[in-house]
Amino acid sequence: MKTKPFIDQIALVTGGGTGIGRAFTEVLSIHGVNVVIASRRKEVLEHAAREINELVGWERVFPYAFDIQDQSQIGALVNYVIERWQSLDVVVNNSGLAVPETVDEITDDGWDKVMDTNLRGVMQLVRAVLPHMIMNDFGDIVNVSSQAGKHGYADVPSYCASKFGLLGYAEALRDHVRKTGANIRVFNFCPGLVDVENSASDARPRPGFIHVSNMARTLMYALSLDREVVLEDINIYAR
Repeated sequence: MKTKPFIDQIALVTGGGTGIGRAFTEVLSIHGVNVVIASRRKEVLEHAAREINELVGWERVFPYAFDIQDQSQIGALVNYVIERWQSLDVVVNNSGLAVPETVDEITDDGWDKVMDTNLRGVMQLVRAVLPHMIMNDFGDIVNVSSQAGKHGYADVPSYCASKFGLLGYAEALRDHVRKTGANIRVFNFCPGLVDVENSASDARPRPGFIHVSNMARTLMYALSLDREVVLEDINIYAR
């Protein structure tokens, strides 16, 4: 089964400028991966890319502004990566949002916004990327779900539904690549509370939260496993 050293890999991290996505981007770039970070806020992306590139001493992080709710922009993003590097090896579906509305007060607009970002956008991005991964006989797809994809919470029903749905979609995706024999792995992260505000390496996370560096280390562990190893939902949360 084809393998590829990290230094030869190209990654795409949606929502890669802040929080968990930024931690993923930083650790990937430290390991030599070229990383495209993509979200709507161009200035946030550029700031993150500048800081991480200074940290690693090399231009490994490349910002790209796009809206995951716009299918045409998803296609343009994938085309940009393929045209520049002829490959896309790791996709981290990290973009996500929540609209706090109770079950009895949920709005159509709130529901649609969450579903379009957290679920439909992932499906459309994977659909655009999959043919390239199959053609190159290599790929990893990482989905950031949540403990809200395992348990329902009354104040964010649309978020829970989207994250439950993401896990269901990912199971179907994993079954598809298994049946087709594609050299593509699918990983699902289901974190609890992650302290993205106290992200300095020596910072203590708030009670009930985990330090974001634990997410980054777990990502690299998952990606470093042998290609034939299946690692399903990764539940990670504070004691």
